Amino acid sequence: MSNGNPPPRKHHWPTTGPLIIGLGGGSGSGKTTIARSILEAIGPDNVALIQHDAYYHDQTDLPMEERVKVNYDHPDSFETSLLVEHLRELRAGRAIERPIYDFTVYNRLPDTVRVEPKPVVIVEGILVLYEPELRELMDLKIYVDTDPDLRIMRRLERDLNERGRSFDSVHDQYLATVRPMHLQFVEPSKRYADMVIPEGYNMGAVGTVISMISDVLRRR
Repeated sequence: MSNGNPPPRKHHWPTTGPLIIGLGGGSGSGKTTIARSILEAIGPDNVALIQHDAYYHDQTDLPMEERVKVNYDHPDSFETSLLVEHLRELRAGRAIERPIYDFTVYNRLPDTVRVEPKPVVIVEGILVLYEPELRELMDLKIYVDTDPDLRIMRRLERDLNERGRSFDSVHDQYLATVRPMHLQFVEPSKRYADMVIPEGYNMGAVGTVISMISDVLRRR
């Protein structure tokens, strides 16, 4: 592993089909910011961004009081099999209908978003490096390693401002599930990474990733 430098082992990049990049790390680590930086640098015509969060199980059959109790930081809360199927479709050059998840109602919406195959597919989420079936589809696996204090502050700000949560609910969820699941599942997945980006958003490391992607696309 490396801290922001190119992966030490030689990569065999695919010569055809999309370049699939897994971007893992704890909640609030800066994954989304990094993914958006890559998308802006490479160009939206060349990059499809897929978030694992969109693949939380449909919970229409559960009442709201039961949905709130679900452990959303556990691997079982995701329909990862559907994400695997969708990545295989994109790799085969076929568009997908990605789910839309509404965090305010703890459930999927009836609508979907059409995602067209692109030269680069970024798969982002806390557990994308934990799941073996996802890792097998990735050409580059990146873990974003950020101090816990910074992560909880970012998560608190996001959940209060963007997801309509209360301070008490964010606090209680962090202690009950976010932190223990991070220690059990997320942090250990770092060992599968080809590259570790330290300090949440490291401009040098992100620049290295962008250069690697650009170089692969130029050689095709």
